[in-house]
Amino acid sequence: MDASILIESFTEFAKQKNIDRPTMIRILEDVFRTMIKKKYTSDENFDVIINTDKGDLEILRYRHIVEDDATEVDPNTQVRLKEARKIDADFSVGEEVAENVNIDDDFGRRLVQTARQTLIQKIKDLEKELLFQKYKDRVGEIISGEVYQVLPNKEILLLDADKKELVLPKSQQIFKDRFRKGDSVKAIIDRVEMINGTPKIILSRTSPLFLEKLFEGEVPEVFEGVITIRKVVREPGERAKVAVESFDDRIDPVGACVGMKGSRIHSIVRELDNENIDVINYTDNVELFIARALSPAKITSIKIDEEKGRASVVLKRDQVSLAIGKGGQNIKLAGKLVGLDIDVFREQNEEEEEEDVDLEEFTDVIDQWIIEELYRIGLDTARGVLNVSRDYLIKRTELEEETVDFVLDVLKKEFE
Repeated sequence: MDASILIESFTEFAKQKNIDRPTMIRILEDVFRTMIKKKYTSDENFDVIINTDKGDLEILRYRHIVEDDATEVDPNTQVRLKEARKIDADFSVGEEVAENVNIDDDFGRRLVQTARQTLIQKIKDLEKELLFQKYKDRVGEIISGEVYQVLPNKEILLLDADKKELVLPKSQQIFKDRFRKGDSVKAIIDRVEMINGTPKIILSRTSPLFLEKLFEGEVPEVFEGVITIRKVVREPGERAKVAVESFDDRIDPVGACVGMKGSRIHSIVRELDNENIDVINYTDNVELFIARALSPAKITSIKIDEEKGRASVVLKRDQVSLAIGKGGQNIKLAGKLVGLDIDVFREQNEEEEEEDVDLEEFTDVIDQWIIEELYRIGLDTARGVLNVSRDYLIKRTELEEETVDFVLDVLKKEFE
């Protein structure tokens, strides 16, 4: 094997990968020193000189000259005088002689092939490390990739612009997502892991940060920092709430994010499979923030228990379902946005109280612990329970589905 060919091929690869010259030389030197150690046990008395520009390689072996009649001579570090004088007749005992080492002649075919394989492996390892570092520094960025395979477990493999593999796990896909080979997919770089020496770049479309980055791309004021996104909470593909704040009193943050006739928000909604996005004006006033978070419901009064981290919200009868939302999504996301558990109570007047029945009236049919569980989420009357959905009761309480069905059946019969 011609060493210059090996060096030239590696140098060309290194330039394509933007590997700096010191790194190129270090890798090549490591490979040749590995050869030396396998042949001579140690490389301490060897110099490896590489010129990547010309593809030149020079290996020098240094040995000390000893007397011809020396009883013990270490062939790796010492040479007899008569052997040294074959190189230069002026050498004398005690001096150091430097010899050129010929790769093909001195190392043999097997070691040369081993060196070649070592270099190939180091190139692969370096490429993996470069890929890992490249994407590690890009975590949190949006990237577009092309689908090239959909696995049986619904995991999607994509290729970036450099044909490197990206992974979009099923857990990080919006449940409405349906991609085919060749489709372009936009996602955020969620994390980069090194698994058995191979980098795995994991993308996400469900991360709140993905929605935040989409706003940065569509709303110049957010990108420029005039408007800041204080918090994002999501039920991916269903609903999201985004709290925004403006540092310029002349700019309405909600209006800027929505755009003229919804032009800015619509493109984001389409990207997220028609996810319903509520943009909310952030405020330090917790009560006002809760009221805005529960929009479109209109709140009558709010009581906050900071020690328990709960907020009790009273609304008119026709506003309860709006506050709770489909499947309890609105109240769930509002609670996450403000950082409190929100309990909803229906405002009652005397006329409504005559038509309704307190849950305590059903203790002869419904166990007390079940009634207390309904009290815990702010439901204290029969109509209050019937005014919310079955799914809401299942999600918000610790009751099993059969128990919820039983309670609803008992309460419905009361008004039949």
